[in-house]
Amino acid sequence: MTTRRLPRPSELRPLLQFRTPTLNPTRRRLERALTIDDLRLIARRRTPRAAFDYTDGAAEGESSLARAREAFRDIEFNPSILRDVSEVDTGWDVLGKRVELPFGIAPTGFTRMMHTEGEVAGATAAAAAGIPFSLSTMGTTSIEDVAAAAPGGRNWFQLYMWKDRERSMALVDRAAAAGFDTLLVTVDVPVAGARLRDRRNGLTIPPQLTARTVLDAIPRPAWWVDFLTTEPLAFASLSAWSGTVAELLDTMFDPTVTFEDLAWIRDQWPGRVVVKGVQTVDDARALASAGVDGIVLSNHGGRQLDRAPVPFHLLPHVVREVGADLEVHLDTGIMSGADVVASVAHGARFTLVGRAYLYGLMAGGRQGVDRAVDILREDVRRTMRLLGVGSLEELEPRHVTQLRRLGPVPVVDDRGPATR
Repeated sequence: MTTRRLPRPSELRPLLQFRTPTLNPTRRRLERALTIDDLRLIARRRTPRAAFDYTDGAAEGESSLARAREAFRDIEFNPSILRDVSEVDTGWDVLGKRVELPFGIAPTGFTRMMHTEGEVAGATAAAAAGIPFSLSTMGTTSIEDVAAAAPGGRNWFQLYMWKDRERSMALVDRAAAAGFDTLLVTVDVPVAGARLRDRRNGLTIPPQLTARTVLDAIPRPAWWVDFLTTEPLAFASLSAWSGTVAELLDTMFDPTVTFEDLAWIRDQWPGRVVVKGVQTVDDARALASAGVDGIVLSNHGGRQLDRAPVPFHLLPHVVREVGADLEVHLDTGIMSGADVVASVAHGARFTLVGRAYLYGLMAGGRQGVDRAVDILREDVRRTMRLLGVGSLEELEPRHVTQLRRLGPVPVVDDRGPATR
């Protein structure tokens, strides 16, 4: 039989040590967020539908985004045991300079629509973490203001080649003068993708008050107070626009850009050039021959051509072909540090996170971006230790197995069956 007795005060004391409550509501919300998905849920509650859907959505049926995330869920890690992982180094050189983590902040448009701290929150958080921040051509903070906000940070500028070439190159000159060291030339947007959520929401820049937006604002007063009491939302590289986002993109983007234009851009830029939006091995090979410094395997977060290739599936094939000639980076679908580690194991030198950063921004401004970076950093360190590796250099393809739900169907023509 169990013998029972009253507990002694000395035994109760350790059990009655209450945690000091966090009085700051933003910090309290963020402390409860343990994953990027947790930040997404907070962001959804606090952000009007049009702004949230712009971040969260993709093109057409959103299959590309779903498949990219599924690809990361379908990996199998193969850990090594009995390794000394008391110390873990999560940094190495990327494009000639050290980064403290194998991921950076991707370029995102209309960022101050998500939260008025916008690109400044991203740039300062990235600088504090020792990682690059990428400013979009469609950003809502000027090149010079980003440089001033994070003078010790490493900033990259993302370029869309507009139909107005002089205007595009004026932005490039400004970025070089402001100390941006890398130019990300995005090549997968000859025209805007069919982003149906934005069309259904009637998303305009700046957001317009309608009966629907007023109703949507009622449970989100903090966002609207913040939005209405700070500087009006505007493009840092565009004087004014009063139409929808899709109309803006179709007006600006140039569908005539070719490899010759890329060579011309390369000659104008004094720093490193990385081409973003590569989706085939053949194009990766051509870009290696063109002499760029790196490529980003990306389907634009699923926001352009729906059912485009999954970058993570493409990664090992591209690395095998051109990995010795240029750096291979990757984005699309990354929602955890484990996704980052898997990408590095398969040969990516670097990864970019867009939605993960924006969910943090919407959840809590600069503090939310810091929390997103912290979550990803903790994931990276923990995953590396559990795999039995102490540095990024030790990660190899053997550590990760890709499990595929979808595979190519044999193509039959007059010459017989073949696979693509």
